Amino acid sequence: MLMSAAPWVKVFFAILVAFIISFAVTPAVKKFATKVGAMDMPGEARRVHDHPIPRMGGLAIFFGFLLSVLLFVDITVEVRGILFGAIIIVAAGVLDDVISLNAWVKFAIQILAAIVAVLHGVVIHVVMNPNIFSSGQSIFLGWLSVPITLLWIVGITNSVNLIDGLDGLAVGVSTISCVTILAVALLVAEPNVALIVAALAGACIGFMPYNLNPAKIFMGDTGSLMLGYVLATVSVLGLFKFYALVTFVVPVLALAVPLSDTVFAFFRRILHGHSPFEADRGHFHHKLMDLGLSQKQAVAILYAVSAILGLAAVTLTTNGAIRILLLLLAFAIGIAVWAYINRTLKHHPNASEPSDVSHQGENGHEPKA
Repeated sequence: MLMSAAPWVKVFFAILVAFIISFAVTPAVKKFATKVGAMDMPGEARRVHDHPIPRMGGLAIFFGFLLSVLLFVDITVEVRGILFGAIIIVAAGVLDDVISLNAWVKFAIQILAAIVAVLHGVVIHVVMNPNIFSSGQSIFLGWLSVPITLLWIVGITNSVNLIDGLDGLAVGVSTISCVTILAVALLVAEPNVALIVAALAGACIGFMPYNLNPAKIFMGDTGSLMLGYVLATVSVLGLFKFYALVTFVVPVLALAVPLSDTVFAFFRRILHGHSPFEADRGHFHHKLMDLGLSQKQAVAILYAVSAILGLAAVTLTTNGAIRILLLLLAFAIGIAVWAYINRTLKHHPNASEPSDVSHQGENGHEPKA
């Protein structure tokens, strides 16, 4: 059952207010970041910008998100826990963007923020039963609920941070994830969840003009960790409540690009004898650039992949003609991405060689935890 007209209007204004605040505040945040020395310096191989760029832009995203939530969202106990945890994450991100906190300190703070959300009722109680031959569709986690929830929240929090490596990549993928969760929440009548992700999407869109290539400011850990944390907790709040296929598949598809990049990075580093928390240049966006793609092309492809997976997630909650249309749209996007890559590679005879890393790009300022 779809939401009534009034909630749809609230969703629109939640997006609009967050957009205006984020867009208006970003220049001031940029000046503040420069003043306090929150600058991202080039130099490491994994970094793709060639001059210092202010970071901490996530502060503008947070301001837009927070004000919109306070204006339009019903502040339940669970929402209060998400906001308290987000404040902890943002505070840690600001410190890290200025003085570079120890990786384990950041990891501990992320766990603390996740615990705050869990103590306020943001807990995964049930997941889809992977045994297709079983009569039960779901598995109740019991005492495993808390550790699995903590693992989910901390994992997604870091996953957005790990893909924050090219101009506009993390903020764009996060926006697509927000839109996916928003669409599902509207379809299953979860108005509060819809309003939270609407506020986050609006704040991301407001920041995007300053962050697209060539970026004028980076979101820094202030933004990437906050985006990951809010997406993780709100997915628990809204998408893990259903005793069916969507219990697990929908949130995973909505966050598939950052989540899969994190999983691959974790095992890749271990197999190479490195710490799983050690930053490297093996992420999806790096591999696409090594094929000969530019930053804008690599980002566009990852946007398209996120959109396809998001459409797949929404498809699971629809039926009839809408489902068919969504599947056709996802197929069309897939064909377009394939044609785009194929056409691009034909114009790059040296695609097998690493691409020039002198481009200006996002920070890649990972938490390494």
